[in-house]
Amino acid sequence: MKKKLVGRYIVSDPKVCHGEPTFRGTRILVADVLEQVAGGIAWESIVEEWRGSITREAIAEAVRLAGETFREHAHELGLEPARV
Repeated sequence: MKKKLVGRYIVSDPKVCHGEPTFRGTRILVADVLEQVAGGIAWESIVEEWRGSITREAIAEAVRLAGETFREHAHELGLEPARV
C-alpha cells in the first residue's frame, strides 16, 4: 500500500497509524475527530483541543467525505427495513 491523498487535508499512509486516515502532517485520526463532531463538540473546541494541528477546513473536509462515503455505501450496511 502506498501513501494516498484522500483529500486536501486527509492522507492514508501505511507508515502512519497503520494506514488509517489521518490529517495531513499529523497522527490525528480522522475517525477520532468525526467522533468528536458526532458527539456535538464545537469545531472551534476540537481545533483548540488538537492545539491547532487541524483546522475548521480540515474538519469540514472530513465531514463531507464521511457523508459521501455513507451515501455511496449505505446499501452495504444491511440495515433492517424501518417499521412504521
